[in-house]
Amino acid sequence: MGEASSESFLKKHLEGYKEFWADRFPFSDVYSRFIRREESLPPWSESDVKDFIASDPVHGPTLKTAREAANIALAGGAVGAISTAGLAWKYSRSLHGAGLSFAAGAIFGWTFGQEIANHWYQLYRLDTMSAQAKFMEWWEKKCQRRS
Repeated sequence: MGEASSESFLKKHLEGYKEFWADRFPFSDVYSRFIRREESLPPWSESDVKDFIASDPVHGPTLKTAREAANIALAGGAVGAISTAGLAWKYSRSLHGAGLSFAAGAIFGWTFGQEIANHWYQLYRLDTMSAQAKFMEWWEKKCQRRS
């Protein structure tokens, strides 16, 4: 009897743990229907994204802002990668050290760029995940109408 109750306790504990983290990271719930499709959606172009931004007055501006923030993060990643790899190459002339510095600089630069963009565009006030999910729904419907 003690073994069955401990298994029940463990199962209940794990369910609570999963629920706790699912509340904090809902992206798996939001994006799962787009990720776990039998047939993947066709790729979209920049003009498709612009069409969505123009057609949706609620989620369009949010998606546009999130894409602008991603460009800042990309620029930060490029600056971080090139500058740290350049410094590593200048002082060590080690190819593997410069390569590792390039990778680490890209990660750190991307992170700093994303933080700068987050504050610059005040992304913490926007629901960017919802806007991206709405775009995916819009793209799914548009693709179904084409076929």
